[in-house]
Amino acid sequence: MPLNYRGYAIPDKVVEIREGIRTMKIRGAGKIARAGALALAEAAKTYRGSDLKNFLKYIEIVAEYVRSARPTAVSLPNAVAYVMNRLRRAKFSSVQEGIEVVNELADEFVEYSLNAVKIIGDLGAKRLVNGDVVMTHCHSTAAVSVIATAHKMGKVNIAYVKETRPKMQGLITAKALADAGLDVILVPDSSVRYFMKKVTKVVVGADTISANGAVINKVGTSMVTLAAKEARVRTYVAAETYKFSPRTVIGELVPIEVREPTEIVSEKWLKENPGVKVYNPVFDVTPPEYIDAIITEKGVIPPQAAILILLEEYGIKISDILSGELGGVLKDEELRE
Repeated sequence: MPLNYRGYAIPDKVVEIREGIRTMKIRGAGKIARAGALALAEAAKTYRGSDLKNFLKYIEIVAEYVRSARPTAVSLPNAVAYVMNRLRRAKFSSVQEGIEVVNELADEFVEYSLNAVKIIGDLGAKRLVNGDVVMTHCHSTAAVSVIATAHKMGKVNIAYVKETRPKMQGLITAKALADAGLDVILVPDSSVRYFMKKVTKVVVGADTISANGAVINKVGTSMVTLAAKEARVRTYVAAETYKFSPRTVIGELVPIEVREPTEIVSEKWLKENPGVKVYNPVFDVTPPEYIDAIITEKGVIPPQAAILILLEEYGIKISDILSGELGGVLKDEELRE
């Protein structure tokens, strides 16, 4: 039986995609973003009815449902906004036309996202030099693209990959880089400072980039960049522009997701040690001064230029952010009807 959310039946496939994002079966900000866009297309395809206003309200409700899966990774709400904002500006007069528009926009976003990763790989590889030894953290398709492309160019042969507890996303990256032909050394998270003396560049991804250039990424990223700063090793962040957060322009903070203690210890251990509280933050914040450059599909920028990306990509007006214009196709009062 379909899930009922705010009076609307959510298709099983959409629920499956959202759960995949929420439970981290779908990992990596780019993959999350593409899944979010495709969830909207899936919802549109299954819509039955001829009332255009009801269709728009339904799509907005689905968008809200999908966006709520993960609070920190801005790629998800930005991917949803990519489809929704363009849907609002599109001209169509029937539900069928609206369904076609949603499908076209979702496919357009996925194509853009995949192409962005390739461009970032090409631009980022130019920042690396022959003989570089790279360290990376967690799993980022953009960061992998940079390192793998540099390897194809004969610049990089060795990569140190941190395991990235508690979900061990580093294992995904280690396999991807090994499959690309690199010599991969998987190391414990706690050994970052020990191995930094063997490294000449750090390349990481991002879940969110704020207007001041701070990078929110998998917890442990800030420790890598701190160790790199101490060792005078350059740090590059590989990130698509849809990972930049519009709402940080007005000073809104990025919420840091906290996940279940059982990702760290077993339920049995928790019961046996009731006096121990377990806190499991998923992300941390890396200050812009620890980052040498952010590599995007639009070009390589210093972190302090993040605001320029936001202004260019989103044409941001503060009034639009405050009124929710970046979020969907219907205004709040229409949603309440």
